[in-house]
This record gives sequence, C-alpha cells and structure tokens, in this order.
Amino acid sequence: MLFRSKQAAFEALQEGAVVRGTVRSLTDFGAFVDIGGVDGLLHVSDMSYARGVKPSDVVKAGDQLEVKILKIQREKKKISLGLKQLQADPWTVAAEKYQVGQRIQGKVARVADFGAFVELEAGLEGLIHVSEMSWVKRNVRAKDVVKEGELVDAVILGVNVADKRIALGLKQALGDPWEDAVAKYPLGATAEAPVTSLAQFGAFVDLGGGIEGMIHIGDITNEKRLNHPNEMLKMGQTVKAVVTEIDKARRRMRLSMKALEPTSVDEFLAENKVGDVVTGRVVDVSGRRVKVELGEGVTAFAMLPETKKESAAVSNAPKVDLSSMTAMLANKWKTGGGDAKSSEPEGLRAGQVRSFKISAIDLEKKRIDVEMQP
Repeated sequence: MLFRSKQAAFEALQEGAVVRGTVRSLTDFGAFVDIGGVDGLLHVSDMSYARGVKPSDVVKAGDQLEVKILKIQREKKKISLGLKQLQADPWTVAAEKYQVGQRIQGKVARVADFGAFVELEAGLEGLIHVSEMSWVKRNVRAKDVVKEGELVDAVILGVNVADKRIALGLKQALGDPWEDAVAKYPLGATAEAPVTSLAQFGAFVDLGGGIEGMIHIGDITNEKRLNHPNEMLKMGQTVKAVVTEIDKARRRMRLSMKALEPTSVDEFLAENKVGDVVTGRVVDVSGRRVKVELGEGVTAFAMLPETKKESAAVSNAPKVDLSSMTAMLANKWKTGGGDAKSSEPEGLRAGQVRSFKISAIDLEKKRIDVEMQP
C-alpha cells in the first residue's frame, strides 16, 4: 500500500512544477529533499547562483523549502530539483544595476595569472585584469596585489550581459598617482627625491606613489662631462632637481640637477649691484649697441650716447625739397657716395677693455645693462 502511494505521488509530479519539501540529508554534492514521500536531489550547482558554495552553506537538514522540479527520469526513478531557479538571475538586471564608471566593493573570489575575479553579489562576478591593477608597476602578478577572500574597491570599466562579463579596474579606484605628482611638481618646481636606479643615459628618482622622474646624464652637473651617472650619484642618494619637462601623454617627467647649480651670471649678480663700476671687454659694436663681456659667461649690453656732432647735424639740417634731394642722391651715386667711415664709434672697437657702470639688472631674465665710463 505504501509502495502504491509513493508510486502515485511519483507519477503525479511534473517537470517545471514548484513543490514544497523537507531537507532530509546532506552530501558533498547536494541535498536530498522529501517532496511528499518521494526524494529528489537538489544538486549544489542548483542551490545558488554563487560559485564555490557548499550544500551546508545554503541548507541544513530539516529545512522546509520550495523547490522547482527540473527533470524527472521516470525509468530510473530520479528527480532533479532546483532552488536558485526560483530566484532572479542577477545577470538579467546587471546592465541596469551596474554602470560604467560606478565604484563598487566586492570580495575576491579567486586569483588567476591574468587577474582576479571579484564577487559583486551571489552569482555575479567581475574580472580585474592584471593590466588594471597598477598605474606604475609593469609585469604585475595578481597574487602579489590581491588575496582570495579580500574585500576590494574597484571601478566598473565595462558590462557585457550577453557574455556575462564585467570588467573592473582596481587602479582606477585607488586614484592616479601621476596626477598627484604633476600637481605636486609642476614645471619649475624643485623636487628632493632618492635615486632609485642608474642607467647609462641617466638616473631615475622616486617622486612618490610609484612615479619616477628621469635626470638625463647631461642634466646632472655643469662641472664636467660624465661618462656614467655613477660618477656622481649612487643608489638611495637624495638629490635636488628642477622639473624641466612634463609629458602627460607618455607619463614622463624630466628633471635637472645642474639647473640648481649657480652659473657664472648668478655669481656675478650676487657680488655686484646697480651703480657698481666694473671692467669689461668689448665683444662687438653694432651701431650704437655694444656687447660687453664682464667675465667668463657673463655678458652685458650698453647703448652709446649720441655725439654732439650727430645731434647738431640733426637739429641744424636744412630743409630740402624732394627734387633737390633726388638730385643730391643722383650726384652721390655718380661720384661714389663720398667718404666711407667705420660703423664703430671713434676710439671704440672689439677687444678693448673699458670701465662700465651697471645701469640695470633683470634678475628673472639675467640681463645686465651697463653704461660706458669716460
């Protein structure tokens, strides 16, 4: 009689039906559920959309629950049941729930060579590719950055519901240290940083946040020509350098140590002021403009005053009409133009050493103007 009632109960079951049952026992692969005198198997893969769950994580013996009949093998008297099928698949609403640029938090489900899978919710994972784990480190190993079970913040980079894929970025959630470095060290700023590596062409220094700046070998010193940076620098040494170039596209920053070394002009300006009389050598005379060398690498400029003869010639010059001037020029052309004189003022020529008075100093442009002394 009992057999007939079980047989009848079995025959009455239909695939797709939702029935109520009691968890009778648990195994490693699932749970057996009594659905009205007939046992059905609730496999672990049909318990939850989440990956890697154990039957004991979802149900326990004696639980009352509703399940869906997934398949009936009448010849073998086997019934497959499903629990997760009565819940909404998280991927059906993923496109609405998760947007590109959104910041989320999830648990690292597993780590692979190419990246880490992060569980955003039961049954829905996103992948952080190794290329999206660090702004500055190359050849990153995922296991060196995140650990299984760790909670991480990430930014959604892409959502592909059709392929059930969500691309995540870890470095985007951490902030770009490059932007911080540029804000901290704009063009012209002085950085004080330790040397991290030396190469034939120059040295690299740590600007913080994993960002490095490069000092070319030609920008290390003015004192001498170096064959290798290690002639003046060593690993770990703290140096001061000026930011001379920022390439945002290539994320490169170039610095110069020699830009902080005082030049001969700096030394001259530190020792002299406006009004001082100094000695200089005439380098070039062009009209009334004179170029003067005050020291090695120190150049000044002077403007010669108009002579009394030149001033008188201008003020006393008779007025001539156009026809008279034309005739005069024609006559000079025929006769050769009169006496030719040197463009240099009388008694002043290149190579002379004279006394000059400093009349103006432009510290920003490092320009020096002088006046010739009698």
